[in-house]
Amino acid sequence: MIASSVTIASADDVEVLHWWTAGGEAAALNVLKEDLAGQGVGWKDMPIAGGGGTDAMTVLRARVTGGNAPTAAQMLGFDIKDWAGSTGKLGNLDSVAEKEGWNDVVPAALQDFSKHDGHWIAAPVNVHSTNWVWINKEALDAAGGKQPETWEELIAVLDAMKANGITPLAHGGQAWQDATIFDAVVLGVSPELYKAAFIDLDEAALGGEQMVEAFDRMAKLRTYVDDNFSGRDWNLASAMVIEGKAGMQMMGDWAKGEFLKADQVPGKDFVCIRFPGTQGKVTFNSDQFVMFDQGGASEAQLAMASSVMSPTFQSAFNVVKGSVPARTDVPNTDFDDCGKKGMADFAEANAAGGLYGSMAHGHANPASVKNAIYDVVTAHFNGEYDSAAAAEELVSAVEAAK
Repeated sequence: MIASSVTIASADDVEVLHWWTAGGEAAALNVLKEDLAGQGVGWKDMPIAGGGGTDAMTVLRARVTGGNAPTAAQMLGFDIKDWAGSTGKLGNLDSVAEKEGWNDVVPAALQDFSKHDGHWIAAPVNVHSTNWVWINKEALDAAGGKQPETWEELIAVLDAMKANGITPLAHGGQAWQDATIFDAVVLGVSPELYKAAFIDLDEAALGGEQMVEAFDRMAKLRTYVDDNFSGRDWNLASAMVIEGKAGMQMMGDWAKGEFLKADQVPGKDFVCIRFPGTQGKVTFNSDQFVMFDQGGASEAQLAMASSVMSPTFQSAFNVVKGSVPARTDVPNTDFDDCGKKGMADFAEANAAGGLYGSMAHGHANPASVKNAIYDVVTAHFNGEYDSAAAAEELVSAVEAAK
């Protein structure tokens, strides 16, 4: 039922707070806007720039604290758990979830974030995976043509690209981007290390020899980044690869949207691979929309949740976004080669226990811990710690943040 305090005008609209402002992301969001418009639901856009969503959460807290919550907001992982547990202001989506059978088609790993106390509080839009590398095909061919499958092969390709006179690694110096690479590096050292350190927060794993090795690898990657990386947005790093000014980018699969927007074709203009050493394993994050309680879920909110979860939208949206559907029953027919690989990898990892929540994107541990790890990773990447000191600092930072 629509609460009496909601005006007729706002009942037919959804005000949506999100951080999808890059070209590929904005194009993907239009799919949802158009779907809702077809149902007579208006869209009031509230975009907050910043790829990791940190700024958006700051704005959201101010809005909610001021008694002016938006209809819906994009959220990730432990942020959803935090809001659900601490505010009690999230809407209940059980009615639409039960009617449409969400329990049967959403993987358990995602439901862990979509539900609170057994009730659906969020509609998952997609599953992103973070352990990807995007490579300019021409630059790869000039560097020998072989897609690297191991750490050693990766370094050989980066060295060859450097010798060929281009920036080997396009990167934006923002904490979440540093952490995104670190996600893949740690997973590449050892999946067991990843789980023990980032999910279980095991002190021995956080400060051990394998973590020192992971920091050593980060220091090595730092040598392939150009001097102007500080503060660069991720999509500008993607553009460097698209334009052939850089050889590769280590970024989640949302980067693919930028390549497609530039009319690039997978396999012809660019190559998508799992970070060397991580094939068969997937670090994931899932964009979800939560609804804020308006005295009960409004018709517009339920319509939006239903649209987000429809198989047609899940396919259309994720084809554009670069991610894979949050439902297991969506066919891969309309997806390109990278999308098909993403769906196959996700299914393989899900079946074999190789699916890990992304530390960098708020799906491995609470925000306080994530931010503490960010600080250490970025300080090390910028030369403030050597690898041994960084591992020690990681133990202290996580302990203090728990």
